[in-house]
Amino acid sequence: MSKNLLFDVITNEIMDIVGHDDVTVQEAERVAYGMDVYLVPQIWLDSGLKPPRPEWIVFPESAGEISRLLKMASRHGIPVIPYGGGTGSQGGTVPLYGGILLDVKKMNHIIKIDEESLAVTVQPGVNGQHLEWTVNKKGFTLAHYPASQYGATVGGYVAARGSGTLSTKYGKAEDMVISMEIALPSGEVIRTLPVPSHACGPDLLQLFVGSEGTLGVITEITMRLDPIPEERRWRAYLFDDIRKGLEAGRRIMTRRLRPCTIRLYDENSTQRIVKRVLGLDVAGSYMVVGSDGDKESVDLEMRTIHDICSELNGKDLGPDLGEHWWKHRYDFYFPPLNLMLPQMFGTVETTATFDRIHDIYVAKKRVIEEGFKEWGATYIGHFSHWFPWGVMVYDRFIIEKPPQDPHEALQLHTEIWGKAARTSIQHGGILNDHHGIGFKLGWLMPEQYGAAWPVLQGIKDLLDPLGIMNPGKLGFIRRCK
Repeated sequence: MSKNLLFDVITNEIMDIVGHDDVTVQEAERVAYGMDVYLVPQIWLDSGLKPPRPEWIVFPESAGEISRLLKMASRHGIPVIPYGGGTGSQGGTVPLYGGILLDVKKMNHIIKIDEESLAVTVQPGVNGQHLEWTVNKKGFTLAHYPASQYGATVGGYVAARGSGTLSTKYGKAEDMVISMEIALPSGEVIRTLPVPSHACGPDLLQLFVGSEGTLGVITEITMRLDPIPEERRWRAYLFDDIRKGLEAGRRIMTRRLRPCTIRLYDENSTQRIVKRVLGLDVAGSYMVVGSDGDKESVDLEMRTIHDICSELNGKDLGPDLGEHWWKHRYDFYFPPLNLMLPQMFGTVETTATFDRIHDIYVAKKRVIEEGFKEWGATYIGHFSHWFPWGVMVYDRFIIEKPPQDPHEALQLHTEIWGKAARTSIQHGGILNDHHGIGFKLGWLMPEQYGAAWPVLQGIKDLLDPLGIMNPGKLGFIRRCK
């Protein structure tokens, strides 16, 4: 939108709602807020091109202000993009069509810590690490430790169905959330039922969890807490074959043990990543396993896990390498160990049942390394979030020397993603486990859901008939113009 009379009219209406200090239209801030950590906008900016930018960045301080902003945006047909910490990797907050970007970080109050029910109620802009430090002082933990821990907000955890390092025991964000307050696109503010388990019809809570700002704006969240465990213990193993490592993980989970972490690296990851962080120069598949709780239960669980790994010829590397991994688990995501421009890369993760996960891994490795051999594409993967019925593979493609032209780079990037994602779907996997969809994968959502897709589109059209909420994401048809 050019800076004309209508621009000034809308700017003044926004200021009337939130005040002069809680809105900005400065160009530098518009550029900064036009990106998350998705590679494509970074390529665009690095190449001297302008990524999409919002017209207004607004900092609401209450659900009431968000309600009024949504009513105003509906009246003008202006896109609205909720924004937390900006740590997403799928382009979920990139303002493809401009509009109003709602940065909720001023809504950062911890409203209540319920020590009787072990629950915490917060506003969506609360920083995840700050929340963890606060509840730790009372002997509790949220136990949600994503790689984005220091930048992500609790609202972002829930909006993208995020997952943390300890999800195998404590669950993903979607498992921790108890109830929410949401401002609908109409401006009406609603609450889900006060508990997540009930027989009161379909569950509205899980409708909004993972909706990435396309169905409304999360304004309040209540989440489960857990006691800080008496101890947390680690152990590392080395398998000579990825299938043996996967079988060990399957047996651990189907025995209904409750390790806090199982992380199994394939041979390429063991050589490329584990070696650099741990200094472990070995060949094979490295596994780290953790257990926490009271001492007696940890003793029993770790003995049983050791027996399972030993039965499959897993070499016991002892507790020190497991402990070292835990202390350095975030090193993988920061310089100089992380992937970054000028490399091209992507995390093409998926989740599947145990009977399908190895075939998916083999098929995607072949599609990427053979299908894009001319670009020298490599494939690495680790299995990091385990469920009673299956596991997710956090797998990546890496191209050291991609095209320099940004348009060619985007074309190659999209082609790789399309083939990798469709391989997952064809072999019984899904598009994504815990990073969300954004616009990176939105175009594949109708393929993922098949005949069920019009049901989701119908819900979107019912709640957001004007299409103002985060247009261009999750594959929904864009209505607002």
